[in-house]
Amino acid sequence: MLLSFAACLYFPWWSIAIVAFIVAALIPQGAGKSFFTGFLALFLLWGGLSFWISNNNDHILAHKVSLLILKIDSPYLLMLATALIGGVVAGFAAMTGSFLRKKKVTSPSY
Repeated sequence: MLLSFAACLYFPWWSIAIVAFIVAALIPQGAGKSFFTGFLALFLLWGGLSFWISNNNDHILAHKVSLLILKIDSPYLLMLATALIGGVVAGFAAMTGSFLRKKKVTSPSY
């Protein structure tokens, strides 16, 4: 979670996927556990950050954006959607990293 937060300060939003991939490739876990930990870490990070940012401006922007995107006035549903997107991206990246770790590459002998 901390590495993703730091990466997003200097790189585009999708750097969370790269961080989740690298962390899951370095730490031995199963595919399901890697997905869950990557999903949970970014779900909490992006959910917390979106709530904190939105709460600091009394949810003014979140009201307007939720009307544009979700067609209903629900800033909390928009925060949930934001957290889900971040969680799914990081979860699949972490699962891919765990698959890479499990794959044993053998060089062919000629």
